Amino acid sequence: MSILVIAEHDNQTLNGATLNVVAAAQKIGGDITVLVAGSGAQAVADAAAKVAGVSKVLLADNAVYANQLAENVAGLIADLGKGYSHILAAATTTGKNILPRVAALLDVSMVSDVIAVESANTFKRPIYAGNAIATVQSEEAIIVATVRTTAFDAVAAEGGAAAVEAVSEAKDAGVSKFVSEEIVKTERPELSAARIVVSGGRGVGSGENYHKVLDPLADKLGAAQGASRAAVDAGFVPNDMQVGQTGKIVAPDLYIAVGISGAIQHLAGMKDSKVIVAINKDEEAPINGVADYWLVGDLNEVVPELVSKL
Repeated sequence: MSILVIAEHDNQTLNGATLNVVAAAQKIGGDITVLVAGSGAQAVADAAAKVAGVSKVLLADNAVYANQLAENVAGLIADLGKGYSHILAAATTTGKNILPRVAALLDVSMVSDVIAVESANTFKRPIYAGNAIATVQSEEAIIVATVRTTAFDAVAAEGGAAAVEAVSEAKDAGVSKFVSEEIVKTERPELSAARIVVSGGRGVGSGENYHKVLDPLADKLGAAQGASRAAVDAGFVPNDMQVGQTGKIVAPDLYIAVGISGAIQHLAGMKDSKVIVAINKDEEAPINGVADYWLVGDLNEVVPELVSKL
């Protein structure tokens, strides 16, 4: 078997999510090739070549892949992927945008959000917002799948010595163009990869109060900050901070939920956290059912007191 892993990157650095996908590929077994599609991405390819367990790196370095437009990258992957038994990518915004297009181009069904590998063609994935786990078996000649990165421990970023091969093919679908992007820079850890996450819900009351109450706690703990969909929809914080089924899936060592009731969609995005702490004035809040520790009280009093004791 041969597996093609799609690298997640920004043309400069290899995203850690790729290491988790390689770990899933190792569970399947076989030669692992990593595809780096970008522009000026030689450094990413060199980093991918050092990843433990990688046999080969393909570098498609062309201006048409500079912004990784899904239509262009999907065409490239579909062409290259015909020589592989599996095509894997992280279940991130990028992976979810590209791989369904690849599956359509190859005329195969895909498996999404893989959380466990049972065999080369049998996988486990969550359904019903994570309340049930389905075991699915694919009979496709080429298995296309996205991997939930929090379910697999990352392989070592060093230790490999794979060869880097250039791919000259450039696929410009001509149906989309890059217009602009807004990059939010923060000193905090990246949400989906953070060891500690502090999240706020509608219960914090306002965007101003979110930052007044939760920023000091996150600062003390060196934590990333997240939010429930209700808080995002209310305009308290940007939507890139949303944790949940339609946001980011996180599984930190410590997840602190403040003013979050625990709707099923939110629980689906954080219930695999190792330790969950809930602070809520409602003792009947659903999140208390998955929390390891929960405190009933006014968050405006409890959180500052907690910060003062750290």
